[in-house]
Amino acid sequence: MSADRPLDPALAAALDYLPRWLGYQVTSSGQPGCAVAIACDGRVVFERAFGAANLATDEALTPRHRFRVASHSKTFTAAGILRLREMDALRLDDPVGEHVDGLHRDVAAVTIAQLLSHSGGLVRDGADNGQFLDRRPFLDEAELRAGLKAPPILPAGTEFKYSNHGFGLLGLVIEAITGEPYAAWIQREVVRAAGLRETTPDYDPSIRGRLAAGHSLEQPLGRRMIIPGRNSTRAMAAATGFVSTARDLAMFFGQLDPAAPRSFLSVASRREMTRHQWHDRHSSLDRHYGLGLIAGRLGALDWFGHSGSFQGTLSRTAVVPALGMTVSVLANAIDGPSQAWTDGIIQVVRTLRLHGAPTRRSAGWTGRWWTLWNAVDLVPARDKVLVATPALFNPFLDAAEIAITGANKGRIERASGFVAVGEPARLVRGAGGAPGALLLGGARLVKTAAMRRELRARYRPARGAARPVVD
Repeated sequence: MSADRPLDPALAAALDYLPRWLGYQVTSSGQPGCAVAIACDGRVVFERAFGAANLATDEALTPRHRFRVASHSKTFTAAGILRLREMDALRLDDPVGEHVDGLHRDVAAVTIAQLLSHSGGLVRDGADNGQFLDRRPFLDEAELRAGLKAPPILPAGTEFKYSNHGFGLLGLVIEAITGEPYAAWIQREVVRAAGLRETTPDYDPSIRGRLAAGHSLEQPLGRRMIIPGRNSTRAMAAATGFVSTARDLAMFFGQLDPAAPRSFLSVASRREMTRHQWHDRHSSLDRHYGLGLIAGRLGALDWFGHSGSFQGTLSRTAVVPALGMTVSVLANAIDGPSQAWTDGIIQVVRTLRLHGAPTRRSAGWTGRWWTLWNAVDLVPARDKVLVATPALFNPFLDAAEIAITGANKGRIERASGFVAVGEPARLVRGAGGAPGALLLGGARLVKTAAMRRELRARYRPARGAARPVVD
């Protein structure tokens, strides 16, 4: 997809609806904010930010704010290892002890591929994981090496066992082979090679004013606390240090698709990274792990990518090869539903592509409509209208369809039997021609301003600050 090529109309319709749904989601969930980017075939086609970068200052979040993206770092590290293999500097079946000394003999026997696929049996975070709870600094090299003198927890090659220590060790491999600090080499050979401009392997004080603040849970204090996220991850940067934007992550992960038209890695390396190595057999999510990549299915769609959990932020990036699309969602709270929002974005795009772009006949059926019970969004698709529920993580889940039967008239079809299926739908337009009400069966829905007036006239307000409504 070239920079000047117009978007597919169905994709354009999906991207047009996403800000309404995401804005509602951020506001109604009480989340501080989120940043989102979507790339298709090497081109960023959507980039938005919602909410606040810092609740203490009410600074608006922008797409240029950077986030701690935590375990996304593992994918960058894995890409670096594959770059070294392309340079004939290592083999994936090399025992790690060939490159790093001072390890326990059983750790030294673990292969590079086993470290990349979390099957080396190594301890996850060491005897004291307070570094991930913001109770102590991240490990320096001496502390990491001390932990690697202990034997593995499980025999290598027997089970998927996630290990931050394992990826910290891969950072030491990169340093041993290249003779450079991990951060300097990975920045040049991976970050810059991928054309990224807003990504660093660890926190850089020069971006202090552009770093989105993290936020705690609301409980047990009853309010969120600011988690600055400006700490260095030191020897654990290869596992969890990276700072980036949704745009850069969407561009980077999109280049890992074996079918990507442009990439800093060979097709063979990309195929090796994305190939399923281990099944997370005790998880109900039916996930697999490749080399520095998580993979799974959303309905009939395969995806691969990674998630990240840092103190105060949650993030996820997913590549969906069948849609030619990469989605990155960064949330700046420790309970941010980045995974659910990523899945929801994929579902919105999938649904509009399935149904098609609106026609002149359906285009006027749009907007957000309210009753006392909830809000619905009219989303035109080809010659019909989908009735979406913005409060859901998948707004098109069980969405009713309105078949248009005339000017401003329709019939509710393909709906749950609990809905007014078969009954009429009608847009009621005012003197100026703008729709002021929506009739669905016997229900009259109104615009946001009218719903506000109705609620204020009928009920007394409860105590507490009002949250803005995204229309």
